[in-house]
Amino acid sequence: MPLLAWFSIPEAYTDSNRFGELAETGINQSLTFYSSADAAMKALDMAEKANVKVIVACPELETETEKTVRRFMNHPALAGYYLRDEPDVSLFQKLSAWVRKIEAVDSTHYCYINLFPNFVSPNSLGTPEYSDYVTRFLEEVPVRYLSFDNYPIVGKKLRPLWYQNLEIIANSSRQFNLPFRAFALTTAHGKYPIPGLAELRLQVFSNLAYGAQGIQYFTYWTPPPVEWDFHHGPINADGQRTNTYELIRTMNTEINALSGVFLGAKLIAVYHTGTFIPKGTNRLKKLPLPFLRIKTGNPGAVVSFLQNKDKKYLVIVNRSMLESTVVRIEFNSDSVKQVMKDGKTNSLPGGFNRFEVEPGDVLILNYI
Repeated sequence: MPLLAWFSIPEAYTDSNRFGELAETGINQSLTFYSSADAAMKALDMAEKANVKVIVACPELETETEKTVRRFMNHPALAGYYLRDEPDVSLFQKLSAWVRKIEAVDSTHYCYINLFPNFVSPNSLGTPEYSDYVTRFLEEVPVRYLSFDNYPIVGKKLRPLWYQNLEIIANSSRQFNLPFRAFALTTAHGKYPIPGLAELRLQVFSNLAYGAQGIQYFTYWTPPPVEWDFHHGPINADGQRTNTYELIRTMNTEINALSGVFLGAKLIAVYHTGTFIPKGTNRLKKLPLPFLRIKTGNPGAVVSFLQNKDKKYLVIVNRSMLESTVVRIEFNSDSVKQVMKDGKTNSLPGGFNRFEVEPGDVLILNYI
């Protein structure tokens, strides 16, 4: 599973030990904005020693595109090329030409462009509706996967449109047959709190339940606090580990153990339960066999059905980051298995089964 560190190891700290420290968390891709192609090449060399891939970002990629791509394209630590973060529609034509210029030289590595979330204004997007913004991007810019950011936890509440954002991205992903990657916020700033494990799990497992094929952490290294008051990232501004470092290591251990469920999975359908369901989502009503009944406590859960090769999975995510929830499931089969956090499975008896799901956590059943 691609696990990307945004605002990763700063240029001044580029060495093999720092990339080894990054790799210890389970993160396997790195994105830093380098001042030159020489600095980016040094990072590639150091990353290779730690088995980490780099999305290259440097000025020469835009000013001397073909020359710069030829310089990097055969490096074993190259993941792809960074082009832009949160472009509006006025940039799509330019980005399309840039992608084509890069791929004319290197057709192996991808071009990275990350889209706005759905809570920004139409003026920022350049379109009246967010869904139009995403569709136009995919129609006009020949990317190989879709990426968007949305940091849903504000204080102790969820943004009301977060799951609608996931619905739009997941639907666009299926429509254009492109995988998508999504974010989890790991560095507190402004109104965004210091994340605990429940907050990380809620973001990560909701993304994966919607079919995400990669998780991106914003940020790894804590940026300077100017304007946004960044603090408590996995690595602080002075280069020291914080408690968040250990949390993302725990989170990534869980993701990697469950990669057999999520990596390569296709979303069949996704629903929500609870007295109130998030705007833009669908309430769980009809169930596929062998499931006869699913009941969850409030505030409710994400209920997703995924297929990975010849196996099907029921994925239930507790939408609360504050309280555990009880999930009761009835099914008429003795072949249903629970997928545990280490990736191993336990057989379940047919009939009623009761599960307690911790805040933000996930319950996974394999039913074929």
